Amino acid sequence: MKRLNYIFITMIAVLLLSSCGEDESLTKKIEGGTNLIGFTDVEQGYSGIADGTEYPIEVKMRIVGPSMAMTSGDYDAVIEVDASSTAIEGTHFRIDNPNITLKASEDYIGKITVTMLTDGIQTPLDESPVVVLKVKSVGGEASVIPNGKTLPLTLNYACPSFLEGDYLLEVTSSTGGYYTAEETIVKTGVGEYLTPSVGTWSSPLNAPNGLIFKDVCGVITVPNQDLAAMYSNATYGHKVGSVNSETGVITIYYTIEFSAGNREYTAVYTPLK
Repeated sequence: MKRLNYIFITMIAVLLLSSCGEDESLTKKIEGGTNLIGFTDVEQGYSGIADGTEYPIEVKMRIVGPSMAMTSGDYDAVIEVDASSTAIEGTHFRIDNPNITLKASEDYIGKITVTMLTDGIQTPLDESPVVVLKVKSVGGEASVIPNGKTLPLTLNYACPSFLEGDYLLEVTSSTGGYYTAEETIVKTGVGEYLTPSVGTWSSPLNAPNGLIFKDVCGVITVPNQDLAAMYSNATYGHKVGSVNSETGVITIYYTIEFSAGNREYTAVYTPLK
């Protein structure tokens, strides 16, 4: 019986030593594995007005991997355009620095610049062109290779938009509510605007923000947002609005969700002259 116990204990010890040896071997393989260079983001988008302006877009890159602790020196990478791109180089964009060096002193983080070109672009476009970037090659030790992933960069061309200013607002609700006031629309970005009120409240919820809407070549949309940037009620456009090119009147359609039932609003902004 003692002999059997000894044999059993010996077998367990052998298995444990074997397992530990395999774990150490696997750990060493992982720690000595290949590092990958690529883009930080999965996709990017940028909007610019097609008025001849050039817009620089930063594209971030980095090196990551299991053996970063043992990696040293600098690595040169060459960036190129993938064949799946619909954007045309020289027409829609240019890559200002297709050759980049990721340095150990900068934690192997860097960036390239892609410039969005707008000169000669007639808006609106049927589709936004997309430039697809990829890492062509890497110079340096073999411990760093391209990760093989591409980066789609969508170039959104906006028409010149100048909707900021003073308006007479009239809002009607699907429940029969009505609100009117003189308001000032503020421009917050490329084709993006903010109103001082939302809904049909005479005092707009005591909130600093009203409604965010966007203008793309005369088509008005309301992105999904919290009510007045203060309340959790979802607020969004339920159909596209418009800008009258002759009168400048803006019409916006949006919905505000309530527990008692959603309400639809039609807001008409008439320029004050």
